[in-house]
Amino acid sequence: MSKKFSLLALAGAAIVVAAVAAGYSGTARSATAGVSPLPSSSCSPVVYKGSGSPDFIIASDLPLQGAIRHQTVQLSRAELWALANKGWKAGKYNIGYQSCDDSTAQTGGWDSAKCATNARLYAGNKSVIGVLGTFNSGCAKIEVPILNRANPGPMAMVSPANTNPGITKKWDPGEPQKYYPTGVRNYARVVATDDIQGPSDALWSQAQGYKKVYVLNDKQTYGFGVATTYKNAAKKLGIKVVGFEGWDAKQSSYEALANRIKASGAQAVFLGGIVCNNGAKLMQDIKAVDSKIKLQMPDGFSDPGANGPVANGAFISVAGEPPKALTGAGATFVKSFGKQVGATPNPYSAYGAQAMLVMLQAIATSGGNRTQVTKSIFGLNITNGILGNFTINATGDTNLTPITIYRQSGKDLVPVKTVIPQASLIG
Repeated sequence: MSKKFSLLALAGAAIVVAAVAAGYSGTARSATAGVSPLPSSSCSPVVYKGSGSPDFIIASDLPLQGAIRHQTVQLSRAELWALANKGWKAGKYNIGYQSCDDSTAQTGGWDSAKCATNARLYAGNKSVIGVLGTFNSGCAKIEVPILNRANPGPMAMVSPANTNPGITKKWDPGEPQKYYPTGVRNYARVVATDDIQGPSDALWSQAQGYKKVYVLNDKQTYGFGVATTYKNAAKKLGIKVVGFEGWDAKQSSYEALANRIKASGAQAVFLGGIVCNNGAKLMQDIKAVDSKIKLQMPDGFSDPGANGPVANGAFISVAGEPPKALTGAGATFVKSFGKQVGATPNPYSAYGAQAMLVMLQAIATSGGNRTQVTKSIFGLNITNGILGNFTINATGDTNLTPITIYRQSGKDLVPVKTVIPQASLIG
């Protein structure tokens, strides 16, 4: 890495830190006394504005560079909002916060080596009592086993965004057992999985009258998984899948792929993947060849700013109820946090805040012990949470399964319909 590149990357990281920590920075003494901060090479300074000094650190692990940076920075700020609104406390414990980046400027998204490095930093720092993350399922599959072996541990991770089923359920060979080498689970999430999201998208395709669809995936864990569940459900619903293939995120042109899609007679394309994997260029080339074809995507395309104007009118699914449909604590969050960011929060921001509250509730009853924090998460009942009332089950999944279909309109995601797929389409 050249010096010029390093300076640019550090400048970008400094901007992210400022954006996340805005309005919450405590004094250097109060924020770090009693805890050992994670290094600045991966993480922001410790953020703490409670009385005294923090007893522990919760680390947030998200990709803070690249096309979806705006979305993930907002998600991190939502986590911080939840901690601040709990008075920087989990029961009797004072909690500081560090926002850590699992992406690199070179990849423009999550990076496998960075994910592994970050996980080792968390596991080896006894001040870190839990981790919020990750955003990408592929990164989680790297970090969870490392945190599982932490000593003392296992260390708990609560994700606001991972949707690949295999982290918690029987899916691909060896899953999920291979992520828990100690035999003890340490991972949970507050978001519905792809075996629910894909079928919900297929039901929406059926409702739009699509008879033929072309299914793409970005060849990553999340993208391939959600594309596969969409394909399987679409076939059950009588929709003809006229193509199923991956796209190369490093390709400079998708004209040939777009021509294959047009020749197939597809009325719509389902893009299973993440927009930062050259998704905007892919959509542009597909639309350039066939301007009438419809676009449908999962939550990897839930940042309109990263999608660009080409996605206007496209349907995008995101787990859970839309922000403005949340009630109780959820409505309070949307109003308060929306005022902080100057807009209706991105749907995933509510999941970030809820993940923080789940972690704080588990820490409150832990006795300051990592192992007990992990145990406390499973079977946890959340009452009047930001996402409503729900339970984290014995495998680490939420019992909340609604998926909302949005239509992109400029910089906004406009909710259209909330879907819960029938059991026969799931699996």
